[in-house]
Amino acid sequence: MKFLLDMGLARHTAVTLRSAGHDAIHLRDQGLQRLEDYQIIAKAQREDRVILTHDLDFGQIIALSQASLPSVITFRLADMRPDQVNRRLDEVLARFAESLEQGALVSVSDHGIRVRLLPIKR
Repeated sequence: MKFLLDMGLARHTAVTLRSAGHDAIHLRDQGLQRLEDYQIIAKAQREDRVILTHDLDFGQIIALSQASLPSVITFRLADMRPDQVNRRLDEVLARFAESLEQGALVSVSDHGIRVRLLPIKR
């Protein structure tokens, strides 16, 4: 699976994903830390990447656009240290990889994981 990490997540998560055999890039690694949300979404769509973020805007933009891709995993954890994010990300990938490939918004919080398949019906 291919991932695009937003600025709210640590670069270490991209390194961990790559060591597990995934194609993962962090915006900072490509000098794109100032990219607007819409441009990040377009990049993820072009490159067939799942967006990993802490920012609620991505899910909202994609839901309102009625798009089927890209998938977004939004982390809303009290403890956003890389080891905690990576542990929860492993769980998401083990349980919901198929949904992410088809198009989904996944919200990860301290209380659980919520998955909504794309496009979001109004």
